[in-house]
Order: sequence, then structure tokens, then C-alpha cells
Amino acid sequence: MTAGVREEPRETVRSRTPRRLPLPTLLAVLVGFAAVGYRLALLFADVPPTNSDEATMGLAALHIARGDGFPVWFYGQAYMGTLEAYLAAPLIALAGPSVLVLRLPTLALYALFLLLSWRLTRRLGGDRWYALLVVAVLALGADRVVKNQLIAGGGYPELNPAGAALALLTVGLCVTGAGARLPRWAAWGLIAGVLLWVDPLILPYVLTLGALLVAWRWRELAGRAGVVLAGALLLGTAPMLVDSLRHGRNPVSAVLAAGGTGASADWADRLYGGLVLGPPLAMGFCSPGRCATWQLWWALAFPVLLALAAFTAWHTLRRTWGGPRSVERVSAGVRLALLGGAAGVLAAYAVSNAAGRTPIESSRYLSCLAVAAPALLWPLWQAVRPLAEVESIKATGGRAAGARARVAGVEAVAVLAGVLGTGAATTVEVIRAAPAVHAEADRHRSLVDTLGALGVRHVRGGYWTCNRLTYATGENVLCAVVEDDLRPGFDRLPAYRREVAADPDAAWVALAGSPLAARLDARLGPEPGALDVVTVAGWRIYLPRR
Repeated sequence: MTAGVREEPRETVRSRTPRRLPLPTLLAVLVGFAAVGYRLALLFADVPPTNSDEATMGLAALHIARGDGFPVWFYGQAYMGTLEAYLAAPLIALAGPSVLVLRLPTLALYALFLLLSWRLTRRLGGDRWYALLVVAVLALGADRVVKNQLIAGGGYPELNPAGAALALLTVGLCVTGAGARLPRWAAWGLIAGVLLWVDPLILPYVLTLGALLVAWRWRELAGRAGVVLAGALLLGTAPMLVDSLRHGRNPVSAVLAAGGTGASADWADRLYGGLVLGPPLAMGFCSPGRCATWQLWWALAFPVLLALAAFTAWHTLRRTWGGPRSVERVSAGVRLALLGGAAGVLAAYAVSNAAGRTPIESSRYLSCLAVAAPALLWPLWQAVRPLAEVESIKATGGRAAGARARVAGVEAVAVLAGVLGTGAATTVEVIRAAPAVHAEADRHRSLVDTLGALGVRHVRGGYWTCNRLTYATGENVLCAVVEDDLRPGFDRLPAYRREVAADPDAAWVALAGSPLAARLDARLGPEPGALDVVTVAGWRIYLPRR
């Protein structure tokens, strides 16, 4: 050893060498950044198109930011919690009201969903390449998918990350080992409670994952863990429970009424909308606003894959039954619970009237099927992996076993190629439609600017015009809803109607060429009490003549 120079142990030198990310992990990170970047670019292009329902959530966020109110429910109804409004309120307080600001929290929720799904896939026993596959599938962004993920219209953007978080916590709580378990029980209860307040669509997952915890951890739940879980669950549902007690409201009845219990749909229409159109729309295999016949292939593949994945998980549970609760056994149990939750979500939707009456739009109720992606794609990956080991399989199991492995692997590759290819094609269609959506948003901005230049503060318009206009102006313009025949419509905030009614100079706003515009055109004229019209970028503003 040279004098004055101390030679460090070889282990220390090695420990200082920077660790490189494994290739599949690095690719997953790149795919994740690309997926978030794609959605951020869509937001700057005003895609997906906004509407008055999203603006209603924006108005709730605006009121929270100003301290004017702290709503529990989506305005005008006694269900669907306003978590998105509370997430957006600090940003609106800083930057003012806009669709982009309202959607930044939903974009963050999507990024969190990708991260949690990658982690969940690894915890369920998937290797890094399989985790990359799951992230790639969830990165695709067809029309219905990006609407569910980005529109802050109530409930949908937060369901998937919360569902994945529940599944991850369930894995951690079921695996035997020491650790800070009470915080995990508290987190599970709090997330489940908040989900039940925000949107009960996630309930099938809560029930199946909760049943697994009861089955495997009932002794722990009989003690402090059960108390902590129950307390956290009550805390999460506190907004709903307190409001129900104060006002005598029943959110369960409100949800059932919203599902269409009063208007019956034919069972054939329900099953077609729920089982044929629903899965492809939820997976992101359909074009904007429609499903072509060739895009419905997932309706056949989905139930087969669901059954295969459930059989595989159940077979693993049976094989490991009676032994110690290994990671393999826990993985199979959680996968089975996720598949049961997905089946419950699909069944609940298929029997609803919404599936029969409005299948294209109401397919958003199936958005949380994506939570089960790591379990649903599992049998495909298990069939693909042996392709690299066919010769070894032939050596141990014979030529017939090798042939079966090759056939199963090729079929699985074909299905996965169909998943990625169809999803990529519909993602491209969203990009192609973006300029038209951006142009419509520009026309609406021109309407807002024109109303400001005219000094208009109160207007009447259609439902899909009013709250969007009011939010875009930061309540500088208030709008009361009217039907096409000029009768009063449904105002989610009745105070707006009272203020509009008190203004004798209140204007009217309608899309050019709409039935409402045709009715108002009949009132144009030079006499006092008639209307003057100002046309701007596809909109017509009707001003009372003095």
C-alpha cells in the first residue's frame, strides 16, 4: 500500500457505482412520460371537449377557492362527491378559472395511476417486462379513455388510482411479515371511504378486496386493526354521512335514480350496450363517439380472458391451499379479487337502464375496469413467456407439449398485438380530431370576449351553454337555463336564475342553427320589446331592443 493513501475495501467502491435502471423499467418510465406528455398536449389543444357538467365542478372549485361555499355534492344532486373541486381549488385561487387549471389535478391522478399499476403488477408477481406491457396498454388514449381520465366532471379520474392503491395495500396487508400495519389499515379504510363518497362505481372492488382481507386477516381485524379500519372508513365517508344526517338525504336512492330506474330499457338493448359495446369502449378500442364493427372484437375476447384469468388465479390458490401464505398465494388471491371486482362492475352496468338507453356516453361507468388490467392480461403473458423456452419444453414434456406451448404463445401474441394495435389506432383518431375540438373552444372564447365587450352580465341559454359560460367568465356572466321552447330549464345553481330574472336587459345566447336560435330568430324585429342579434363565431347573442 502506498504511504499516505488508504485503499478502500472493494465492496465500498462497488457500492458507490451508480445503479442503472433495468431496461424494461427504463422503457416503462419512458412510456409513462410519453403517456402523460400526450395527455398534457391534449389539454393544451382543448381536448377532450369540455361541457357544462365539467364547468359545474369548476364552479364548485371557484366557490371553494373564494370561500363562498364548501359543497359536498355535485351541484343540483345528492350524489357524486366534489373531491375534484377541492383538488383544483388551490390552483384556481392562484391562476383563476380555466379548463386547463381544472384538469391539471386529473392529469396528476392519471400519472399516479400509471405508477401504482406498475407497482401493483410487480407486487402481484409480474416481471419487469410484464409491468412494461401493462403500462403500455394503460398509456393508450382513445376518445372515451381520455374523457374518463381528464374531464373533471365528477368521480371518474380518481377511481382508477384509488382502486390500484387499495389493491396494493391489500397485497401488503395479506403478506405475512412485521411492519407498520395500522397505518396501512387506516389508509385502506380512508381510501375506501372517500371512494364511496365520491362515486360508488368502485364498490365491487371495495367488496372483493375487503372480503379477501376478512378471509385472511380476520384475527387481526378482530383487534385494533378493525377499530382503525372502521374509524378511517367513517372519516372517509364523513362528508356523505354528515350531509345525509343534516338534510335527511339518501345518496343510495339518488344514485339508483340517476341510473335510470324510472325509465325502463329493453333487456336486449341493455345486454348489447353492456356486454358488446361496453368493454371495447372502456378499453379504448372505439372511435370518437362510435364503435365500428371491427372494433368490437374485444367484446368476445374480454369474457374469455376474464374466465381464463380467474381460472388461473383459482388454480394457484387451490395448489397452495393449506400451506403458508406465500407471495404466490397472495398474488393469486388479489388477482382473483380484482377480477371479481371487474366482473361486478360489468354486471352492474349491463343490467342498468343506462346501458340500454345511452351506451356510448354511459360506458364511462366502466372506466374502473382498467384497475384489473394487471390481473386480466396475466394469462396472455403466461402464455407468451414459454415461447422462448419451446425447445426446453419439448425436451422435458415431449413434442406435443412444445407444440401446444407454441400455439398458445402465438395466440397470446396475436391478442396482445390486437390490444396494442387497436388502442394505438383509436389514439391516432383522437389526435386527428383535435384541431376541430380546438377550433370549437376558440369559438367559445370569442363568445366570452364578445359578451365582455358588450357589457352583458346576465344571459339565458341552453343547459350545455350556461354553466360553461359562467365558469369561463369567472361568474362575471351569469346564465339561466332555458329549453328550446324558451321555458325555464334545469339550473344546477338556482341563484343564477334569480339574478338573471332581476335584470330587464338580460340577453340570450344560442348556437347558430340550433332549435333555440330558430325560436329566438322569430322574435327579431325593429319594434320595442323585440330582439337584436349579434353573430360571433357560430354563436348568436340576442339583445333586448329598447
